[in-house]
Amino acid sequence: MYNIRTLNNISEKGLNKFPKDEFEISDRMENPDGILLRSFDMHQMEIPESVKGIARAGAGTNNIPIDECSKRGIVVFNTPGGNANAVKELVITGLLLSSRKVSQGIEWVKTLKDAEGDISKATEAGKKQFVGPEIQGKTLGVIGLGAIGVLVANVAQKLGMDVIGYDPYLSIDAAWHLSSHVHKASSMEDLVSKSDYITIHVPLNDSTRNTFNKELFSKVKKGARLLNYARGELVETEALIEALNDGTLSCYATDFPMRELIGMKNVITTPHLGASTPESEENCAEMASKELINFLKYGIIKNSVNFPNCDVPYTGKTRISIANRNVPNMIGSITAVFAKENLNIDNMINKSKGMWAYTLIDTDNIDGKAESVIEELKKIDGVVSARVVIKEAE
Repeated sequence: MYNIRTLNNISEKGLNKFPKDEFEISDRMENPDGILLRSFDMHQMEIPESVKGIARAGAGTNNIPIDECSKRGIVVFNTPGGNANAVKELVITGLLLSSRKVSQGIEWVKTLKDAEGDISKATEAGKKQFVGPEIQGKTLGVIGLGAIGVLVANVAQKLGMDVIGYDPYLSIDAAWHLSSHVHKASSMEDLVSKSDYITIHVPLNDSTRNTFNKELFSKVKKGARLLNYARGELVETEALIEALNDGTLSCYATDFPMRELIGMKNVITTPHLGASTPESEENCAEMASKELINFLKYGIIKNSVNFPNCDVPYTGKTRISIANRNVPNMIGSITAVFAKENLNIDNMINKSKGMWAYTLIDTDNIDGKAESVIEELKKIDGVVSARVVIKEAE
């Protein structure tokens, strides 16, 4: 029986993916094998020694202590693409709101409720202050062409915009889904200098924090509109305010409220609504649940942020998983343990991702030797976790 602890309310459609005869789920589980969460901040949490995998029902994982997990061999999953359509729809909404001054107009109309005279005449007289350009024929620059960026680029192109994109790490899968009408920018500076509207879709990490800083804003086309529905920290606040005040930006639309921006007339802020749809929550919960099930039962990794994707069909024999630092001679050290115990390796796959690597081994005739093999594997310098995933075909 596997134990799963939930740290947030998780959609029932996701929880129902766990086979009830193999998994027990609770928000009070003391020694869980896996943790399932959404936005709960784990940085101040003591993660139990029993935890092998953590799945975040969403794309961002800045609420999880990734470095600590990696050092302990805990595989952290996210659900890229699970909320992509929901975010795409909100970005397109922000694109239109940033251009047509719809939200400002709505607020102004509310002031007419107690006004004297003909409201229709007051409306016609006052509407000129909310004039805004159409997006058709304008240029949209998309920074980051992952699951969300590709969807936004394709929709904008269908709405009649000229779309240019920039992503030095464009995946083959994303390239297949990207419209052939989307043009490639040579750099971010090239993109922002040509774009009437700019939308950013990159993950937040040390290399992307404050991507939009004073230097990049100096390259932005005068009067451009910037959309940020990825992470607030991708834009440097002081530089942003300066760009809004000096006319570099005519509007900033974001899903991440900041005290310094609230009340600014050329800022449109929503309360982090990107994935706030029932469909998105269900999709992400289902993906996260499946990731934990496949990892705990079969050692399979898909959509991990700290360890490589690793999948091999289960042969029905004993399977062992090893997580380790990506250093030379590790494979030799691991296979030497099996040779010492006179064990045959029936099937093996090893993958690496940056500083970390992961191995799955299916082996014969391990009866009575499993515990000693695991102990020997853990003694190898650089191995951070090893476990018998499954002993026999189910």
